[in-house]
Amino acid sequence: MKNTEFLDACRNAIGAAHVLTDEADKAGYLTDQRQRFTGAALAVVKPADTAEVAAIVKLCAQFQIPIVPQGGNTGLVLGSVPDQSGQAIVLSLKRLNRIRAVDPLNHTITAEAGCILQHIQEAAAAEQTLFPLSLAAEGSCTIGGNLSTNAGGTAVLRYGNTRELCLGLEVVTAQGDILHGLRGLRKDNTGYDLRDLFIGAEGTLGVITAAVLKIFPLPKAQLTALAAVQAPADALRLLSLAQSRCGATLTGFELMSDLCLQLVAKHFPQLQFPFAQRHPQYVLLELSDNESAEHASALLEAVIGDALEQDICQDAVLASSTAQSRALWQLRESISSAQAMEGKNIKHDISLPISRIAEFIAVTDALLQQHFPACRNVTFGHLGDGNLHYNVSSPVDSSAEQFIERQADVNRIVHDSVDRMGGSISAEHGLGALKREEILRYKSPVEMALMKTIKQALDPLNLMNPGKVI
Repeated sequence: MKNTEFLDACRNAIGAAHVLTDEADKAGYLTDQRQRFTGAALAVVKPADTAEVAAIVKLCAQFQIPIVPQGGNTGLVLGSVPDQSGQAIVLSLKRLNRIRAVDPLNHTITAEAGCILQHIQEAAAAEQTLFPLSLAAEGSCTIGGNLSTNAGGTAVLRYGNTRELCLGLEVVTAQGDILHGLRGLRKDNTGYDLRDLFIGAEGTLGVITAAVLKIFPLPKAQLTALAAVQAPADALRLLSLAQSRCGATLTGFELMSDLCLQLVAKHFPQLQFPFAQRHPQYVLLELSDNESAEHASALLEAVIGDALEQDICQDAVLASSTAQSRALWQLRESISSAQAMEGKNIKHDISLPISRIAEFIAVTDALLQQHFPACRNVTFGHLGDGNLHYNVSSPVDSSAEQFIERQADVNRIVHDSVDRMGGSISAEHGLGALKREEILRYKSPVEMALMKTIKQALDPLNLMNPGKVI
């Protein structure tokens, strides 16, 4: 009876067509991106604007119905899908998809939470500016999801995580009130920074409905190179060299193991491998230059030339056109898809002090081989900001399903190694439901107590994305 009354009230608030209760209509919102888990929901509710979001959240508070906010549902830690109880609603924000304003002089763009990341990039580019957040899912992920997980991507080295790209937020609180914080200010020292509470909170404290985001001058040139190196330690030497020579012009620095590109070659044979022979590791560098293409080219050629002379890298190719640059990036961006096509795997989104990455890879690779002989480490990531996607696949010609059953044991080896070296078990994907219990091993009781205090203060009924993060 309570549920019927609640759903009727939702229909009255936003229109019956936007309250989905049929199982076939709900299905696309209930399974996670990796197709590993399917939850259940009382309904999928699709408000059109902030006022409608607030109306739905107020009804949820009144009837004590849990809320699972959802954007593009591209997350990897079960943060945007409901559990299997069927008691919660999925609050889809896809209809909140308007670019509200672009202010080139203030270098800001104001976008609603359901805006596809790529559309924000395009809106900025139309004003001859750059919104630099870039990741593989940018054609389907939404900015609300990016903010809720504090997404990173390939340009963190120069521009920072999503948190650094956000100046102000509009948020619907757990009580259904609207926090009007869309201020495009770079300085506002008037009390607690409420914005930062909601960024990275994965929808557990409130619902982000819009954001003021930083945009930047459009680079005059973007140049890409792929360098072959012997070991991660050499990649770090190349990073140091590139940073010292290029400064803020260096916007991307990605590490890829040879196994990564072998899988890409296997599953995407149409992509051209640029070297005559294989090498143990590869680094993808990108420079974004506000002076000229000639200036960027001279910088990149000098860095690669010095690296070859100092035996830091063994070979390198420099893209001479936009098409060649895209082809090099496509190798990097195809790794996750290639690994998925190879079979189920155990993913780790970790961060480490950059100075310890080479040690971590060597030590943890050896530990995994000791306990899981012939397992395959598909290691790649954003070396410039210390974020590795340290993924582990089953041995060749063995059962991926049986290997996945040992996931907890693999995770323990990897996460304990991360912790010993001062790292984090979640760099840019969040905790969701997948790592909610795991984090208890690595965060101090004081940290967890403070997080729970904040959760209790802002969401005392525990209706906002329950079962996630804490």
